[in-house]
Amino acid sequence: MLALTVCSDNAARLKLAEVDEPRPCANEALISVHATSLNRGELRLLTIRPNGWMPGQDVVGIVERAAADGSGPAVGTRVVALVGEAGWAERVAVPTDRLAVLPDRVSFISAATLPVAGTTALRTLRHGGDLAGQQVLITGASGAVGRFQVQIAREQGASVTAIAATRHAEDLRRLGAGQVVESIELAEGAFSLITESVGGQSLAHAIERVAPGGTIVMFGSSSGELTPIGFRQFVPGHEGARLQTFAYYTSGSGIGADIASLLALVAAGRLETRVALTAPWTDIAQALHALRERSFSGKAVLTMGSAALPDGRERSDRAISERVLSL
Repeated sequence: MLALTVCSDNAARLKLAEVDEPRPCANEALISVHATSLNRGELRLLTIRPNGWMPGQDVVGIVERAAADGSGPAVGTRVVALVGEAGWAERVAVPTDRLAVLPDRVSFISAATLPVAGTTALRTLRHGGDLAGQQVLITGASGAVGRFQVQIAREQGASVTAIAATRHAEDLRRLGAGQVVESIELAEGAFSLITESVGGQSLAHAIERVAPGGTIVMFGSSSGELTPIGFRQFVPGHEGARLQTFAYYTSGSGIGADIASLLALVAAGRLETRVALTAPWTDIAQALHALRERSFSGKAVLTMGSAALPDGRERSDRAISERVLSL
């Protein structure tokens, strides 16, 4: 089968190559991949993983072979999954507890935005406990995770303050943000939960705005800046507050169940996905470049499989790779 693999011989650090077919374990279903979406963390993985490693975390497709142990959906079922690697391929083996059945009302393209971004949003907010009536502050609110956080927090009864550029204010208010300000320094009030993905001065200002006993969940550092932190930043006025680090891949079991709950919200019209860019997987270099340059708001979705290959499967791997790596 064809898959995208890390290759240090070119600027994109990717090539499309023939690789061995997956060999599913008893608790894994074999999925024919139809779509995936790009995540900012994958930009870093491409720079640190060795040649031959197969990236890709968001998976949407159809069950080609059901799990041998009888768990999970039957052959032909549309599914959404979150995997640690190897999702940018024609087929991938997925543990059945990490996938969910895709409702008929939700498209492959829309569903592809959910696994990493949606579960990150859902699980970071859980660190705040029952959000009903709470004041929640979300930095980086115009990004894929932030947009989901705004909607889920509002769905759970929180009052949401979003940090984003002015051009995103109307959109974020429509999604449920009560206040939208351009920088965290302008945010008013003490917040029982702050989700922080910027780092640097943004995290320092978050500490100044967390309520006593509140929580700051750190799940990124898009600024690339360090934040000096000392005891005196927390007293007086922020006693008992805590900093909580978050990474989805160490956030516990139940990934499939969480994806299912997100899909149910989308199907009911209570959670909006945003696809800013759709392209065949052979155009991944261009999509990665756009993601790196932050030239869109929302998610970039790639369509997978032979239908997305230029001129069909008859073209050589060399010719296909040249298209994949061109910018």
